[in-house]
Amino acid sequence: MNLLRKILFPFAILYGFITSIRNFLFDFGILKSYSFDVPIIAVGNLSVGGTGKTPQIEYLIRLLSPKYEVATLSRGYKRQSKGFILANSSSNAEILGDEPFQFYSKFKDIQVAVDADRKNGIEKLLSQTDKPNVVLLDDAFQHRKVKAGFYILLTSYGDLYSDDFLLPKGNLRENRGGAKRANVIIVTKCPENLSLDEQNKIKSKLKLEANQELYFSFIDYEDSVYSEDKIMKVSEIKNVDKLLLAGIAKPEPFFAYLQIEKDEKLVFPDHHHFTKNDLLEIKNKSQNKLIITTEKDYVRLKGKLSKEQLFYLPIKSKFISAAENFDKTITNYVGTSTRNR
Repeated sequence: MNLLRKILFPFAILYGFITSIRNFLFDFGILKSYSFDVPIIAVGNLSVGGTGKTPQIEYLIRLLSPKYEVATLSRGYKRQSKGFILANSSSNAEILGDEPFQFYSKFKDIQVAVDADRKNGIEKLLSQTDKPNVVLLDDAFQHRKVKAGFYILLTSYGDLYSDDFLLPKGNLRENRGGAKRANVIIVTKCPENLSLDEQNKIKSKLKLEANQELYFSFIDYEDSVYSEDKIMKVSEIKNVDKLLLAGIAKPEPFFAYLQIEKDEKLVFPDHHHFTKNDLLEIKNKSQNKLIITTEKDYVRLKGKLSKEQLFYLPIKSKFISAAENFDKTITNYVGTSTRNR
């Protein structure tokens, strides 16, 4: 592995040079960024892989949707469609992508759209009669063509961007200096009991700008699992024969929360498209067992496996402390913004 990293080092330097030039062109207006007359919040990261963007977007939806007309706009990673699509009753995970379809399935009072071209997607949303007054951009930190009014940067505990390196040697999509564009930085997937001393050590490593706020969050698993028409307590299924299935980045905490020694588990790549052979394997291994999966996988598996067997475990992002400060920062931005600057 060390040898491979040494071999890839020159390519990482080249990649860093290219992304730095791109950011320079946007920073100095040579490449144009577009602003819009509604508050736009971009949530993203510097690295590839799972940093908890989906539960953070859902946190913002819960915070803002009681008061504002909210829309989410995602690329729709691995969807089997192209262009701008606004979710409706005929949408599914194949058309929207798993995460946008999850938003649409859970939050009936918001608009959910996908478009790889975020500028075009926002224009389409705002051209509607029933247009939103807040847009949440999912995984758009590097999408510089749109200038959001507020940026939330996520970085995983134990895998901080300050300890990482550029692709392909490391996992960074751009230089660490890109973090300066963030208004708020959230260290996600922390231990729930993360000490103040360790929080301060991480803060020191991240080298925040004077105007930036730092928060620490953890993944909170519900105490129940859900099927299409049934709810069961995790304590009920703990000792029941079950197959645990995950096609997400870094699924270990999911397995650790549910698994006992006799449980079988299946691991698939993040955003995996389940083939006929995959479904056959799942059915063969789950005979006379419950199938417990993640919420993101559930939206791709629903209707393809027995609804009596298939359950999902919901999660939420929660702050270790100062949640009210974060909420106030977001609501103040949305409430006072008439135009992104």
